[in-house]
Amino acid sequence: MCCFAQPVLFVGNTQIFARFLSEKKQAIVYEMQYESAVDNAMILPIPTAKGADEKSVRFVDLSGYPSFFGDLSRAFPSLEPLSFTTRGIAAAPAGPAPKLEVHEVGSFIASVVPQAEDFRRLDPQFSISPETWGKIPIYSDYSFVVFQIKSGAGRPHPMAFEFDSRHRDELFFPTVHIHDGEVHELEEFDHTLYCQLPEFDNRCGRYTAKPDESTRWTRSQQIAGRTVQERQTKGLVDGNLLLHRKNMIGNLANQDVFVSRTKLPLQRKQSAWPFLRTFGGGSLALLGASWLIHRRLKLQRPMDSRNGSGPVN
Repeated sequence: MCCFAQPVLFVGNTQIFARFLSEKKQAIVYEMQYESAVDNAMILPIPTAKGADEKSVRFVDLSGYPSFFGDLSRAFPSLEPLSFTTRGIAAAPAGPAPKLEVHEVGSFIASVVPQAEDFRRLDPQFSISPETWGKIPIYSDYSFVVFQIKSGAGRPHPMAFEFDSRHRDELFFPTVHIHDGEVHELEEFDHTLYCQLPEFDNRCGRYTAKPDESTRWTRSQQIAGRTVQERQTKGLVDGNLLLHRKNMIGNLANQDVFVSRTKLPLQRKQSAWPFLRTFGGGSLALLGASWLIHRRLKLQRPMDSRNGSGPVN
């Protein structure tokens, strides 16, 4: 999701990893490239379980593993992500309020905002007003994680956390964009999504470097442990499972991504027309003539048998 507390000059090449750690907990790892003229903050909404508070989210320090997404990508030989430029958003002013707890997570200062109204308890420079979030009603009872980032340009180490999710059967990816306080139906995406789902492992076929027909995601060539330093992920990646990847590039519907662990993607209905279309006009005429001859002979056989004679002209 491209949500920044202050305007940014550039943000792109966003990568997100998601996995269920247990029946109730989901993990998210997030990384992007950005350029900002001022100190800023990256804000991600998350569908926490009912009654969530600041303790419903646990941050994970991956500053010691800056190559996390590079190692995920190596599991998919010959595929290269594309890149587009997107913008950030400006924050509306907020009144004084009790401050939220801050956490040092590697090079980041991070906070948990239990509900949109609690943004008033955060430094205005690193927040987005509740009025802006009100333009997306689904976020009325979501929580938010806030990572403060320094001015300048670069690619900071991955931002990682786990949270108590309200969705037991759907893996969540924060991909909605908000630009300048406005929510648009379509936005420019430059996202690569990664996930681990045992249900996908059981469903997919062999590695082809292309999306699998059964999942619509590209499976990795081997299990994650062959390219990922599992211990460095601090439990966020299971080295014995495959990785699955999806690229979201271009002008797409501005919405979050939910991936079901129980429902198969819709399959396209097959039609006979593409098969017939492969034949030329002469071949179609030949098929028609063959059918007429076959039909005529079938009608003649009872008459031939009755008369005990040869073919009737």
